Amino acid sequence: MATHTVLASSALRLLELGRRAREATSVDALDFLLLNATHGLFPYRQAVLWKSTREAPVVSGVAQSDPQAPYLQWLRDLPLRLELSTEQSASVQVDQLDPVLQEEWREWLPGFACSFALGEGRGHVLFARDAAWSEVELRLLADWVGQWDHARGAMLSRRPAWRWRDWLQPQDGPDAGPKPPWWKRKRYYLALALMVFLLFPVRLSVLAPGELVPANPVVVRAPMEGVIEKFHVRPNALVKAGQPLFEFDQALVASRLEVARQALVSAQAQFRQTSQLALADPKFKAELASLAGQVEERKAEFEYLQKQNQRSVVVSPVDGLVLVDDPSAWIGKPVPVGERVLRVAASDDIEVEAWLPVADAIRLAPGDPVVLYLQADPLAPVRARIRFVAHEAQVRPDGGMAYRVRAALEISSNHRVGLKGTAKLSSDWSVMAYWLARRPMAVVRTTLGW
Repeated sequence: MATHTVLASSALRLLELGRRAREATSVDALDFLLLNATHGLFPYRQAVLWKSTREAPVVSGVAQSDPQAPYLQWLRDLPLRLELSTEQSASVQVDQLDPVLQEEWREWLPGFACSFALGEGRGHVLFARDAAWSEVELRLLADWVGQWDHARGAMLSRRPAWRWRDWLQPQDGPDAGPKPPWWKRKRYYLALALMVFLLFPVRLSVLAPGELVPANPVVVRAPMEGVIEKFHVRPNALVKAGQPLFEFDQALVASRLEVARQALVSAQAQFRQTSQLALADPKFKAELASLAGQVEERKAEFEYLQKQNQRSVVVSPVDGLVLVDDPSAWIGKPVPVGERVLRVAASDDIEVEAWLPVADAIRLAPGDPVVLYLQADPLAPVRARIRFVAHEAQVRPDGGMAYRVRAALEISSNHRVGLKGTAKLSSDWSVMAYWLARRPMAVVRTTLGW
């Protein structure tokens, strides 16, 4: 009757341990449950858990152990010295061990122990005490260890399927199970994926500030020296050929023209008077040639000023779009002959202009693709082909050095001239490894000279 009572009590404790194992939230909690809470099922003095040959064993009664402790160093190789099977459980017969191991065993562990193998080569657990283990105790312990191992396997299966440690750490050792073929090992897939990534073909490309500019604009310059009085057009206005653009102050030109007209009239009157006197007095005939030259000179000057007066109103030479920054800045400003005032460009004659920084310069050739992502319309990129790249770098307003790049549009665009954005300039094909290492290599070589 007493035996049945003990068995019933042990069975209840076994059920309680199984419930706690199912409710455990971490592997560490399961390890603590196996090594310490099992004492409530059957008393023992020491419990040891081997998870793998690469890790130090975990012992009962210690919150945090030192892997370099002599006791743990001796326990690390104990499964191999005992030749414990990875598939069976058995009692450890200490008196049948070799004399050296028997002496070491008596120094560290009690005289009676039992070992249980964990499933799928996940290690061993050993319980040691001063009294012998009965057959019933061994069966109940084996049942409890099986329940614990099942709970631990279920918890490990809930871990993330992909971890860096699983990819990089080789699963070697006698407790790691049979090695799969090399083509099924994760680290080889990682190496293959890395190689494919580094050898993936990509185009060398750089980003540079860009904008839409007129391809062949007509430059309108000041035809005369003077002061601009009035602008007849506004920026980005469409004009026709012959339409007035701006005009100079005509007061100065008109006064000069009046002076030249009076000088011409006076020279002509003097020439006529001398011609009449030459009929009566031959000495005036010698003056006629000089006076005739003066008349022609005054006439040429008068005609020149007449043309200047007509050119004081500057008209558009072609149909197109007026490109000028601020017309009010020109009003009242004296300009010399030939100074550029504005430009007139055809509305559909546009191209891409980009400024390639010297630090990002790559080999570009005519015909290489350029994509301009406009800030005003980033969803409608403008595609073009490089027309030319300047050989010399220029100083930009921001103080940096850059090469001018011009690219002709592949298809016509309805975007207006002057829109700015970021241009992506693409060069020859290369591999991802060179694309990633190009800038670091350039920095190293320019800094260290390698």
